[in-house]
Amino acid sequence: MKNSSSLLTRNKLGAVQEADQDTQHYLEVVKAFARLTYESVYVIDYTDMSFEYVSDNPLFLCGYSSEEVLQLGYEFYFRHVPEKDLEMLSRINEAGFDFYANIPVDERKHYSITYDFHLINKEGKQVLINHKLTPLFLTVDGKMWKSMCIVSLSPHQSAGNARIYRQGAGDLWELNPGTRTWHKMEKPVLTEREIEVLRLHAQGLNINQIAERLFVVPDTIKYYRRRIFERLQVTNIVEALSYAVNSKLI
Repeated sequence: MKNSSSLLTRNKLGAVQEADQDTQHYLEVVKAFARLTYESVYVIDYTDMSFEYVSDNPLFLCGYSSEEVLQLGYEFYFRHVPEKDLEMLSRINEAGFDFYANIPVDERKHYSITYDFHLINKEGKQVLINHKLTPLFLTVDGKMWKSMCIVSLSPHQSAGNARIYRQGAGDLWELNPGTRTWHKMEKPVLTEREIEVLRLHAQGLNINQIAERLFVVPDTIKYYRRRIFERLQVTNIVEALSYAVNSKLI
């Protein structure tokens, strides 16, 4: 399949000499996290491009059982990601590992990447998902050995939207798909009232209910929403909430 070799081999490892400590029993922590979230969770082992764990949260499974997806490993992508998106994933993969190689080894676990692509389920329907990935364990020379991935519905309208975040800082980078280069972006700053409006939306309140809660008229809430959309460069409240959560603004 076109460009599949890049997706497979960019970080494929041979035998691994452990660099990280406390590698035992970590899967029990991953499983516990999966029980607490609606998102799909799985773990990649780059020594053989296999999946070490796949949760039973259904979004990622495409109609299969978690055991079936676990057995497929990387073959799952080639069967259930459209050709166009698979080529895009290869480009993101290359650019991501190029970025990763320039990070000091002792800081590499602080970074995560997020992007959107389609999955095709058993009925042939495409679902746009958001995929987040962060290192779990590194090799002695700082290569990614195992990573944890989180899958949720994408708030966007199209595939791509690749970004890298640094934990504990306001740093984020966005991928230019044409040049395959990363551009550092300033993390948006929201006012306390704008954050409050977002949090109330996250609780399921509509504009009128939020206005009542904050003792203002609905037009004031609409004004705050427009300001939020402008600051975050999004077009709707779903995208705004997703951006705010991913960027740890709320």
